[in-house]
Amino acid sequence: MGAEHKLEIFRGLLKFKSNEQKIWGVLIFLSIVTIIEVGLGILKPAFLLESFLQMKILNWIFVILTLVKAYYIAWDFMHLRDETSGLVNSIVLPLLILIPYLAFILILEADYIYDIMQAGFQSWNF
Repeated sequence: MGAEHKLEIFRGLLKFKSNEQKIWGVLIFLSIVTIIEVGLGILKPAFLLESFLQMKILNWIFVILTLVKAYYIAWDFMHLRDETSGLVNSIVLPLLILIPYLAFILILEADYIYDIMQAGFQSWNF
């Protein structure tokens, strides 16, 4: 008795008749997102090179599109959609905690390195 997989993506906006069609649909979606990323990386439109929250808008777009691809890979190809909420939460919640923590550590260390580069190395004066 096999589990039935949901044959839809985008919260039910696109429905497929078979798993094979669904795989092709998700693959086409991921390919389109990748083509957009590559196109933006090659063209680098000037209006996207403006800074927003200390990072170029183009880089924000890359981060967002990468997260969208990661979501669909995990949700559809790794079948998280068909798992219990407990398993999904055990995967998602640590990421929601650990990624901001990692970002905090990286920003804190980068600020320290920046201060050292600006002020030069200072030895302790006892």
